[in-house]
Amino acid sequence: MVGKLWGGRFKSGTDKIVDNFNASIHFDKRLYKEDIEGNMAYCRGLAKQGIISEGDAATILNALKDICGEIEGGDFAFDETLEDIHTHIEKALIEKIGPLGETIHAGRSRNDQIALDTRLYVKNSAIKIINLIRDFQLSLIGLAEKNQDLIMPGYTHLQRAQPVLLAHHLLAYYEMLKRDTERYEEALRRTNVLPLGSAALAGTTFNIDREFLSRELKLENLTANSMDAVSDRDYVLEFIFASALLMMHLSRLCEELIIWSTQEFGFIEISDAFATGSSIMPQKKNPDIPELIRGKTGRVYGNLISLLTTMKGLPLTYNKDMQEDKEPLFDTVDTVEKSVTIFSRLLEEIDFKRERLIEATEKGYLVATDLADYLVSKGMTFRKAHHLVGDMILSAKKKKKELHQLDLSEMIRFSTLIEGDVYGWLDPMSCIERRNIEGGTGPEMVKKALSKAKEELRS
Repeated sequence: MVGKLWGGRFKSGTDKIVDNFNASIHFDKRLYKEDIEGNMAYCRGLAKQGIISEGDAATILNALKDICGEIEGGDFAFDETLEDIHTHIEKALIEKIGPLGETIHAGRSRNDQIALDTRLYVKNSAIKIINLIRDFQLSLIGLAEKNQDLIMPGYTHLQRAQPVLLAHHLLAYYEMLKRDTERYEEALRRTNVLPLGSAALAGTTFNIDREFLSRELKLENLTANSMDAVSDRDYVLEFIFASALLMMHLSRLCEELIIWSTQEFGFIEISDAFATGSSIMPQKKNPDIPELIRGKTGRVYGNLISLLTTMKGLPLTYNKDMQEDKEPLFDTVDTVEKSVTIFSRLLEEIDFKRERLIEATEKGYLVATDLADYLVSKGMTFRKAHHLVGDMILSAKKKKKELHQLDLSEMIRFSTLIEGDVYGWLDPMSCIERRNIEGGTGPEMVKKALSKAKEELRS
């Protein structure tokens, strides 16, 4: 059968609807760089082993460079009847140099070829995303340094809990992103493996130097089992899982920015450049970018579940179901890259409302824990102190007062351990300053954390 790589044993052509349904070229053409890179390395490997001559290899390599240029220049014609990117490039190679182009596939299958292409693509994408995360972390650090002395309420259950430094709050996201980077790096270790030489599933009869190919492609290890090599998509799943966690972290920060930008909170102003308006309500300024990133988190989750479901019942080795790995992968890459890039820009133009944040720390009894700690320092047990401060808050609420607004005589009625020095424990900034413990919100610890973060990013 003419035109199909696999057409030798077929007597008739495929139905047009089968060609359309079977084709992956409309999405896997974005693997052209990885496919050409793999072809070039494999060509050099064939020449090294004497399977083709050095002269023939040079001709093939030059033709592959030309094909790459045509694709990048928009001069390459894609045809869905040719199924996939591998078939397109091999056909173009044969058209350029004749039967010599047919030699490139000796000892290789599309099964180990696509495994290589996707590994290279995941590797390149992970490295790019790691760099984008670094830019995002730098934006966080810049925002934290710019507002290093600013205090705000820390929350549990979305209820005001204790005062913290804004910089400490922002650096919590730095730590999340640090773990995201570590996950991508760990996934890279298992992605950076060469499957070439596995052929369809059993390995090739040709004397392929796999170590040479791994060096050519800058891959650190070789797959240990040919059947596993062509049927493994763990590295894609790990990449999407790491991406899902990253998007979850971004979504949490998005949620906070959305809440903080409401009139009810009024903690921040998002730049006009990263907000939109309403088609009917002239007064509206909507945080559409954080909302969109929050929403796009769901599609990355969906991509992970989609591929897990695809892979869960597949017998060894390759099955056509595995063609469904690419669209979730590509969509994840696009979603993460765009989300991290625009979010980094948005962060750089956020304005924190200093007076509003300070005011928010002075209401809601955020110093209650410190008052209990004060009583403990005077000799009271913590459980008794906890109960006593609760009683004091009930009394203060009836009088419409905060704890620091109570007179000393009012406090002494609850415990004679309370003295005039208690007011030094009821100032929000003093509460923060007392928490100079490693990992705490104390100014010295936050300053140290900022320095450490910058050093980590430099190294």
